[in-house]
Parts: sequence; structure tokens; C-alpha cells
Amino acid sequence: MALHFSPDEFKSRKASVLAKMADRKLDAMLIFAQESMYWLTGYDTTGYNLFQCLVLRKNGETDHLTRSADMRQAKRTSNIKHVHIWADRVKKKASPAVQLRGLLEDLDLLGCRIGIEYDTHGLTAKDGRTLDESLRSFADCEDASRIIPPLRAIKSGAEIAYLRKAGELTDLALNETLPLIKAGADEGKILASMQGAILEAGGDYPAHHFVVGSGEDALLCRYKTGRRQLQSQDQLTLEWAGAFRHYHTPAIRTVIIGAPLPRHRELYDIATAALSAVEDVMRPGNNIGDLYDTHARVIDGMGGHAHRLNACGYSVGASFAPSWMDWPLIYRGNENKICPNMTLFAHMILMDSDQNVAMCLGQTYVTTEAEPEPLSSLPMDLLIR
Repeated sequence: MALHFSPDEFKSRKASVLAKMADRKLDAMLIFAQESMYWLTGYDTTGYNLFQCLVLRKNGETDHLTRSADMRQAKRTSNIKHVHIWADRVKKKASPAVQLRGLLEDLDLLGCRIGIEYDTHGLTAKDGRTLDESLRSFADCEDASRIIPPLRAIKSGAEIAYLRKAGELTDLALNETLPLIKAGADEGKILASMQGAILEAGGDYPAHHFVVGSGEDALLCRYKTGRRQLQSQDQLTLEWAGAFRHYHTPAIRTVIIGAPLPRHRELYDIATAALSAVEDVMRPGNNIGDLYDTHARVIDGMGGHAHRLNACGYSVGASFAPSWMDWPLIYRGNENKICPNMTLFAHMILMDSDQNVAMCLGQTYVTTEAEPEPLSSLPMDLLIR
């Protein structure tokens, strides 16, 4: 098996889930999130775009229902004991959800209490509806989407080691690419350099596309198709992440080509002040929502209210496409507590559409008993090329 954590670590993770299941009096959990499967068993695949389910029973036994294409993947990359295959068929009565019900019946779960992981890209609305229909008279089912994410949010020492390695790859990607960022450079070359540096150093594909946008597109914080060449006076927003064993350490920067506009420097001062203030409250005892409130208070107090977002970061860890955003997100009123060994990406994103000026600054931290530790060694200076 190609496992990236020790048997004891997997045993501890399973025990923590079983304890939460016992609190909810669940006889079994139906796990659909690829992140949950990877964390719990090591199972590593891109096949979660199609129906698959990990069944975890209260006695600790695991059964995985997947397609034939992923059968060897499950046996090679995971510690799952029993792998079952569902077959592609035309008839509705033979849907994978119905075949899952047959497996649950074979596992003697008729009439039991079952928790279902609904809140995931690994279970489409269509499959979720079919699943509910097939289990309506079979078992007492409830939403169990929030059992595993809070457990995953607190990282083990081994996970933090992978996140540190991902942070090294984050730094490598920018340092390798900075010499290319100048007037006449093509965005495609910049993107290829950043991603190539990570892959060549043993990293993974990211869970979502890097943001590489210049000119007016520097005000976008999502990837889009289409490339342009940098001009002699330009701005370039980069959001990227080193990824190692699927663990992500994102960063975000706006790079100035030529002479910074006065507005660039004004927004940079706001972003640095806000990020510094967020670092001061990123400590155990405070809430996740306190990070957002701090970011908003500083930015608004410096006149940037119209240019900020309604969230300023999120937890990161082992993630799969389409997103490296993990639970919990940093937004107003989020009462989840900050604990040691969380890994949080805090971003100060300022987009002045009136003057067409962008300024973004952010990095990933591991929380400690005291002040947070950045997982990147990149300087936080205004980048000018």
C-alpha cells in the first residue's frame, strides 16, 4: 500500500470519528468527500467525479463502493478492508445509490441510524436525491457533514510537516518565476513556471487553478481562460499554492511592473496593516469570526471598505479539485474557535474598480499556543519589477 501516514495515525483518526459517531448514536456513516476518505484511509483518486462511497460502521469496519476503474486505486493507496464494485447500468433501478442500499443490507444495517456526508463535491444533488429515495424506508438517516471537517481542521505533526514542505514549494514557485515577470512577459510562461517548479520539486497539482491575471484582470481573484503580455506599466495578481501529498499552502501577491501608482502604495499600506492586525488575533481563545472582524475594522478605518471582500481566508489542508478552500472559512460571525495546529490562509484582497488598481497580500499560517507561524518565508514587501 502507498500510504503517507503511519498505521497509528490512521488508527487515531478513525477512533476520533467513531467517538463522534457514538455521540450521535450513529451505527454507520456514508462518507462521500474525497478529502475525508483520504484523511481517514489514505484513499487517493481523481475518480470522485462519479459515485463512490466509504461506509464506516461503528465497529470500525470499512467498506468502499466504487467503480471498477478505482478498484485497484483503492487497494493500492488505502487501508480499506473491503472494496465493492458498482456496475454502470442503464436502468434507474440499478443506479449506484440502489446498489449501495444492497451493500448496506448485506452489512446488516437495515433499520439502523446512518449519518450521511452531504456537504461535498463528491455527492451531486442528483445522486443525493436518489440516495435519499433508496434509503427512505431502509434506515433512519441524518446529515453528518460536520463530523469529519472539524477533526481534519486540527493538524497532526505529520500533516504539519507536509504543509511545511508545501510552503517551501510555494516559495520556490514565486522565487523561480520572479525573474520572468517584466514587460513583455507572457502570462502563460509565468503560469507554466510556477506550476512547473512545484511539480519538478516533487509537489502535486493544486486543487484549483492558480490565479495569474494582469492589467484589468489583476482585479479578478479567480482563474479565467485567455492570456496577455505584461506592459511596461502593469499590475499582476498571483494566487498560488505549493501542494505536497495534497496538502496546500496558498499565498497571494500583487506584483507591480514599472512604477507603482500612488494608489498601489495606499492599498498596500492598508493590506499590510490589516494582515498584521489579523496575525495579532490569530490565537487560541479567539473565534474564526474575530479574524474577519479585525480585517474589516482596519480596512474600513483606512478607507478601504468599498474595495474589500466579505471573507478574508479559510482553513487549508489536504484538498482535492475543484477547490483548496477547506472548513472553516473566515467570515463575519463564524463562532468556531481558533485552536493550536490549525492551518489558516489569511488574505487581504483589495480591488479598486474606480481606479483599476489591485492589491493583494496573504499567506498561510500554522496556529500555536501563542502567535501564529507563517508557513512561507517570502518577504511581505511590495513587489516591484
